[in-house]
Amino acid sequence: MPFPAPLSDPFGALRRAAVALALLLLVGCAGDRPAPYADRPVDELYNLAQDLLDRGEFREAGRAFEEVERQHPYSQWAVRSQLMAAYAYYEANDYEEAIAAARRFIELHPGHPDTPYAQYLIGMSYYERISDVQRDQEMTEEATKAFEELIRRYPDTDYARDARLKLDLTRDHMAGKHMEIGRYYQKRGQYVAAINRFRTVVEQFQTTTHVPEALHRLTECYLALGVREEAQNAAAVLGYNFPGSPWYERAYALLQGQQLTPARSSRSWLGSLF
Repeated sequence: MPFPAPLSDPFGALRRAAVALALLLLVGCAGDRPAPYADRPVDELYNLAQDLLDRGEFREAGRAFEEVERQHPYSQWAVRSQLMAAYAYYEANDYEEAIAAARRFIELHPGHPDTPYAQYLIGMSYYERISDVQRDQEMTEEATKAFEELIRRYPDTDYARDARLKLDLTRDHMAGKHMEIGRYYQKRGQYVAAINRFRTVVEQFQTTTHVPEALHRLTECYLALGVREEAQNAAAVLGYNFPGSPWYERAYALLQGQQLTPARSSRSWLGSLF
């Protein structure tokens, strides 16, 4: 889904003329000396911020939108500028500033029609910084929480629909991180710690692509510990839910090597999940 466009320019043809004057006042005309501070009309400040945004000077635009609110906190454009500041910072890849501005907008205007968009901006500001599974997944976890909050509070919005799609990736990343740690423990013979990680994938991330391997790894770890019934049960669940998976073929061969076959047990924790 394309990122939503910012709110439109409310002042039309007056903008260009006002911008030129505003820029002169901002930079001053006395060498390196700053221009003296002066309150400016709200339309002049907003037009300046919008012009900076149109030119792709996003960080400067964010600051300019914040100036609208600072000088005219009770105007209708102050509310709009708060959200536009968050959008401008997002476009500048200044994600922490974007998150702070969006959260402030939500806190001040929880019932505003654009609050779902502000929550979406928060999620996107984390989502854009998701790294591969070899690295820390803090951004993945924060993006997941932000999108889940968006879906919970505003389930029928376009933003929630897009968030549902993005959650698939965030959950897959989080499951992948558990798998990586589980394999690390397994290679070092720390089977109980490995089982805990693989169980987390099976229990909490059932819709991700990592579940077949997690079930196979559980089969391996249980056999290594001599817990044959759980190994048979993990392989049975794997075969029932993913019969064509190469992970099942490997698990089945592993059991056959010990004269065992997949067998489901109602006493296993897996029985309540599948």
